[in-house]
Amino acid sequence: MLMNLPNSLTWLRIMAIPLFVGIFYLPSEWLSPAAQNLVAAIVFGGAALTDWLDGYLARALNQTSAFGAFLDPVADKLMVAAALIVLVHLDRLDVSIALIIIGREITISALREWMAQIGKSKSVAVSFLGKIKTAAQMVAIPLLLYHDRVHDSFDSQMIGTWLIYIAAILTLWSMVYYLRAAIPHATHRH
Repeated sequence: MLMNLPNSLTWLRIMAIPLFVGIFYLPSEWLSPAAQNLVAAIVFGGAALTDWLDGYLARALNQTSAFGAFLDPVADKLMVAAALIVLVHLDRLDVSIALIIIGREITISALREWMAQIGKSKSVAVSFLGKIKTAAQMVAIPLLLYHDRVHDSFDSQMIGTWLIYIAAILTLWSMVYYLRAAIPHATHRH
């Protein structure tokens, strides 16, 4: 089932990447900087919601597939990496935080691939800690993209920064968790 509703939503998430990145390269005559921030945050937020929705629909409609299981995390990693790079470029995020998050994603993806090859993929299945990390990222990134204050009481940049730092800490913590789960398998011949 290469094309079903859940997979279509995942493809929409991938297609949203150039849209929310490109918004920041539009001439200011087309969109003011504040409007660019708002539109990019909305596009990313909508795409992030499809991450939850495609998984829910795949299970509810009994449309899970190996292709969907492959494509969904790829879409998430592409979307997050693109957003982090944009935020570094806009000087709204420290490059070290982006490197920690992107580096962990590459490391864990490679680890999962290796563990699948030796028949131990359940050892590095997504943990609850990984889900909390993802939730923190998916809330932090639109706040950092939005960047502006909401009234006088809600500073999206400050809250987004705190959340992305929490996500970076959880990123490191979850990476250690996955690596520790894999270490016993690294010393055995398969």
